[in-house]
Amino acid sequence: MISDKYIWQQPDWPNWQYDLTALMQPLTQLHHTRGYWLGRLQTIGFDLRQQTTLQVVTADVVKTSEIEGEQLNQSAVRSSVARRLGVDIGALAPADRHVDGVVDMMLDAIQNSRQPLTAERLFGWHAALFPGQFSGLNRIRVGAWRDDATGPMQIVSGPIGRERVHYQAPPAARVATEMDEFLYWCNQDYTDDPIIRAAIAHLWFVTIHPFDDGNGRIARAIGDLMLARAESSPHRFYSLSAQIQRERDTYYRLLEQAQRGSLVITTWLDWFIGCLQRALDHADEIVAAVLNKARFWQQWSGCALNPRQIKVLNRLLDGFEGKLTSRKWARLAKCSTDTALRDMTALVQLGILRRSAAGGRSTSYELISF
Repeated sequence: MISDKYIWQQPDWPNWQYDLTALMQPLTQLHHTRGYWLGRLQTIGFDLRQQTTLQVVTADVVKTSEIEGEQLNQSAVRSSVARRLGVDIGALAPADRHVDGVVDMMLDAIQNSRQPLTAERLFGWHAALFPGQFSGLNRIRVGAWRDDATGPMQIVSGPIGRERVHYQAPPAARVATEMDEFLYWCNQDYTDDPIIRAAIAHLWFVTIHPFDDGNGRIARAIGDLMLARAESSPHRFYSLSAQIQRERDTYYRLLEQAQRGSLVITTWLDWFIGCLQRALDHADEIVAAVLNKARFWQQWSGCALNPRQIKVLNRLLDGFEGKLTSRKWARLAKCSTDTALRDMTALVQLGILRRSAAGGRSTSYELISF
């Protein structure tokens, strides 16, 4: 049963408690899986590790925004990540200040994880998330702790007049002190398991809820920073945000449960460990896709393809949703449908693409497995 009292109202806040014995088996399995992947990544070479990081950070940025109900353009995100990693993906989408801000935050968290987490750094992340100082139609305080000028910070759902308050954060007057304690803890070298520290940091930050908006995205970035510290690597091979998005309903339900009642958070930690394990289980798909793409271009390296063909083939290799038609090719390559049809016919003749059985306007194309 969920208590009416929030955990920050408890007299021993924030003295987190949990049953380590109950968590030992999933933690051991998780560390084994992480160790396997960290070792495997060292065998695939720097360029492929960069390609893997490109795939993962793109998914992280897209999915951490989707969790909050915001849809980002995946091509714009991928282009932004590629620019910052120095990875050549052919033609880049135009820069987008909002997308660039989320990408900058995520990359700073994982590539500069050893740097102290400070209020100034968090203010920079927050300003990057909201370059126009608006959240939707509402002006917000950017790069500063919230002031509760419009009332207490609450997480609310439901229609007007029948709202349900899921959570109410500490008053704004407490935020600076609360964040000082949180940041001090983040920057100390404790003996706690690093996975548990990442899970606690996530829960602790969203419980304080120090900003007018963007708290969930920043909490997930802080979790990634803590995990990157433990891995001592700037490369990523799994997307925790993508897995949280898959389990979004459970994520919000367990957050609400954890933020009420006692400071015993074993249930939250058990879910976080399991969620990370399930994210790692998807790493096989990510790395396999990167290796498959590398093998493809190695196989066709001696073939003279034009820039349009290279661009669209890369899109297919990166995961193309739906069927590829001449119209879609023309839109992706920014050419006429006649030019698109010639490009595709040439690839069919080379044995790279094959046509579907349907003819006429229903004709679609797909990569031939190799």
